[in-house]
Amino acid sequence: MDQLTPRKREILRRVVEEYVATGQPVGSKALVARAGLDVSPSTVRSELAELESLGLLTHPHTSAGRIPTESGYRLYAEELVASLEGPPGRLALDLVAMRTELEGALQTTTEALSRATRLLALVSAPSPGAATIRHVEVLLLQPRVLMVVLITSAGGVTKRVFEVEEPVDAGLASWAREYLNDEVAGLRLGTSVLRRRLEDAALSARERSFLELVRPAFEAALAEAGQQLYVGGAASLLGDARADELEACQRLLQLLERRAAVLELVSDALDPRRTVVRVGPSLEGGQLHDVSYVGASYGLANRSLGTVGLLGPLRMDYDKAIRSVRAAAFELSRLVEEVYEEA
Repeated sequence: MDQLTPRKREILRRVVEEYVATGQPVGSKALVARAGLDVSPSTVRSELAELESLGLLTHPHTSAGRIPTESGYRLYAEELVASLEGPPGRLALDLVAMRTELEGALQTTTEALSRATRLLALVSAPSPGAATIRHVEVLLLQPRVLMVVLITSAGGVTKRVFEVEEPVDAGLASWAREYLNDEVAGLRLGTSVLRRRLEDAALSARERSFLELVRPAFEAALAEAGQQLYVGGAASLLGDARADELEACQRLLQLLERRAAVLELVSDALDPRRTVVRVGPSLEGGQLHDVSYVGASYGLANRSLGTVGLLGPLRMDYDKAIRSVRAAAFELSRLVEEVYEEA
């Protein structure tokens, strides 16, 4: 769209914002009257016609006014994202008291986003591989029965009970507890570093054999920590939808039933450098028309852990959506810096 002059870009922006605000096709007279454009209605009509020829605007058959196309929304949103610099604004979201309750913080964030925007809010929890091991407990319950408890930085707790044929040396169990907390605490689940610590050739054959026995506890912690997705705002999305938007909103609700597809959407849209907007996002090999996704990642300085996003009809308040997800991602990043250890 390099051929767009500053005036065409300004008129496109005005059309999108007017249509988002009113839900009515936007005509040249309305643009001049309400937007304060310093040009005549005839000039605006000419510019609107050119924007339509470029596929950025269209007009219903029963109206002379224009409405944005998916391409028009996409260009508008991209320029809006590019214009936002510096730290994000504030969102009515207080996570200070939730430092040890990441699950509660993610749910609270979802609810705050949906309230602020009246859109479908999606917040993905850190992936299983992002969790670090915080503490390991090795408990000898009976001479031949021991239990291993793993606590992760995400608050997950995994317990595994092991029965063996021969009585377990209490000294060996105590050694394993100290070794694991000294050598694997702070490591991420599923990493090669963790595997090497459990197979350390410097250990005695007896020690390695014991660690091999309890290894399934670490594998179970990774398997059980399937990535969670928090969703909020479904009721308000339907309640605020116009008649011509109900079909798109119903498709969104059907999409929520396909958890893997939603996780694919938020994962594909994750960009650690900036907020992303997907107008008519690609999903499962096809395009999801008439809806848009706005997302931002949260995490540590050196890696993203999850995403904060909003799904809604094309006619959404992109400015509010973008600012809201930026603010929510910023607050979650501040929280997880205190929850996760860099590893």
